[in-house]
Amino acid sequence: MAVLVGLEKSVSRRTTAAAVLLATAAALTACSHEAPADGGAPAGATPPSKHAVAIGRGGAVSSVNPYASKVGLDILRHGGNAVDAAVGTAAALGVVEPYSAGIGGGGYLVRYDARTHRVDTVDGRETAPSRMRADSFTDPGTGEPMDPSEAMDSGLSVGVPGTVKTWQEALKRWGTLSFAKAVEPSAALADKGFVVNEEFRAQTEMNEKRFRAVDPTRELFLPGGRLPAVGSTFRNPDLARTYRLLAQQGPDTLYTGRLARDIVHTVQHPPAAEGHEGTVTPGLMRLGDLDSYTAPTRRPVHSTYHGLDLYGMGPSTSGGIAVGEALNILKRFSVSNGDKAQALHHYLEASRIAFADRNRWVGDPSTVHVPSDKMLSRFFAKDRACLINPHRALNSPLAPGDPNHSDHACSAGKGARQPHEGTSTTHLVTSDRWGNVVSYTLTIEQTGGSAITVPDRGFLLNNELTDFDFVPVSPGTYDPNLPGPGKRPRSSMSPTIILKNGKPCLTVGSPGGATIITTVLQTLVNRLDLGMSLPQAIAAPRASQRNAAQTEAEPDFLALPERKALERLGHSFVPAPRTFTPRPEIGAATGIEFRPDGTVLAAAEPVRRGGGSAMVVDPVH
Repeated sequence: MAVLVGLEKSVSRRTTAAAVLLATAAALTACSHEAPADGGAPAGATPPSKHAVAIGRGGAVSSVNPYASKVGLDILRHGGNAVDAAVGTAAALGVVEPYSAGIGGGGYLVRYDARTHRVDTVDGRETAPSRMRADSFTDPGTGEPMDPSEAMDSGLSVGVPGTVKTWQEALKRWGTLSFAKAVEPSAALADKGFVVNEEFRAQTEMNEKRFRAVDPTRELFLPGGRLPAVGSTFRNPDLARTYRLLAQQGPDTLYTGRLARDIVHTVQHPPAAEGHEGTVTPGLMRLGDLDSYTAPTRRPVHSTYHGLDLYGMGPSTSGGIAVGEALNILKRFSVSNGDKAQALHHYLEASRIAFADRNRWVGDPSTVHVPSDKMLSRFFAKDRACLINPHRALNSPLAPGDPNHSDHACSAGKGARQPHEGTSTTHLVTSDRWGNVVSYTLTIEQTGGSAITVPDRGFLLNNELTDFDFVPVSPGTYDPNLPGPGKRPRSSMSPTIILKNGKPCLTVGSPGGATIITTVLQTLVNRLDLGMSLPQAIAAPRASQRNAAQTEAEPDFLALPERKALERLGHSFVPAPRTFTPRPEIGAATGIEFRPDGTVLAAAEPVRRGGGSAMVVDPVH
């Protein structure tokens, strides 16, 4: 069993690329790191204080944004539980991170119950309209797939939103607040506004061309026709009214009432700006698609690692399976800080194999059979681990194994390309005074979603249906992720809760499309195998191997001394794609650790996406 040892201390230093929090870690049962924490200031002209690490008692929140974290923290301080705080934080992210999340999208929520020691999940993934078919994203004349940019900026890409149903389901089952009370702080935030930072302006600028093509989007996010200025206050009174409409009439109004009609009309008749009419493809959504939407609770996927129980989200996301399979493979090797190059080699190879398998087998469980238990079995892991050679990297794309016949899984044949998946999304974690925990990833797909704002409602619609494979990835082989009526596209979201002896030890998750899986996996390897504290594990340089010929890597990873050793083994690296930041980034993790003295350590990114926000109810300095 891997153990984490060290003294409690906190040091920070800035490398040429990023500020990296350094901290040693206590034993596996204790997760310790000292850092200041502050609940922050009220929303308005002065943004709340922002810290990447916080230690204390009474509950914690960690998200990408201090306004959102503070909304969740205030709910905890006034007696709410982890579910209440998660919904409140998510609603606030819809205000301050509208290009990554909001009520026009969906996501996955994983929740631990301190009383029963049970882990439950809610699948709030968007669904395809009933009129969608396997060839809906192909040209009927040629059979060729649509141009990705055309599909992404269209009504055709919009799935039935699942976020509001997720909040409704979670609050009904496990919350203490009404829906109205959970979203009111975010309605107030939308009314009062938040201070525009560099990240918000950069994300707007990245989407400026798309936003100008849709009238209500241009009016909302380019006030006066200009990019929002850093330091200005951005208000969204339309979203405030929408939240209050949901509070007054109930969340079902988004699925059967006025909001449902507004969404369907917008999807079927995208409000294109003058000069763009006819270029924004309409969608297939009808009122019945919204009326029939459900956010089902599902059994979490379970795996073990170093005596810990890992619970993640099962299909329709591939995240829990891929992370679990990769860790099952790594269990068969000695992964430690003693040989960092070999540790990274094994991490990259396990990820490569897991992606080959998830691409072949994972889809919406309501329409395809997903062999989840077999993919997470020790027998399948044993047979897939036999592919890893400590002296030579595998070639990609690697052929998938067959979990139904695992004795044939040790095959290094040629596989299919990695399908497209957007890279936006956001993640939050919460805990409360009673020991309940939530790990919640939500999204509207790519940054800015479909770029279509529902007129007078203040929120963007997702373009989640582009996560379907437009055509089979491997011609002649069944593809579980083709579009279909009512089907949920495959995701990589990986909200994870880890227990030790039935009690929480760690929870973590990240945005980043397909890189979510590698971000969560690498964070866990850093924490559980390489002796890093949680802040170190989150801040460490990242590389993402997704069954591709080359591994995407951040600049700081490319500068590691282990890079040359990895290249001698046959690994090839390319810089991660730039998004809206000056430097390439992979993921933006948040997490909470639970310490034996009853305190918790909440951690967020120190630099990525401008740095996240960790807060605790009662700080310990």
